[in-house]
Amino acid sequence: MHDFILAKEIIDAVLEIASEKKLENIQSVSLEIGTGSVPHDHQHGDHDEHFDELNIENVQFGIEGIAKDTILKDTKFEIKKITGNNWKITNIKI
Repeated sequence: MHDFILAKEIIDAVLEIASEKKLENIQSVSLEIGTGSVPHDHQHGDHDEHFDELNIENVQFGIEGIAKDTILKDTKFEIKKITGNNWKITNIKI
């Protein structure tokens, strides 16, 4: 589930940048995504959390699925796995 939420965040961020900078026909977007564990849910208020490692293939699938109905439908998303829990856009090629 977190994979698809992240995919939506990424698409939203790229669309915001494209709008602000008036970019069209974006050829590719390079990303770095940390594959560290992400909390999944809390059990009844205690500290017994279930952790899932982020699945980059699911993120890629989610990005492609969300992008297909936007100006990013023909954009190639290049994902580099990194350590940590953060993600960032490293390059946008027009």
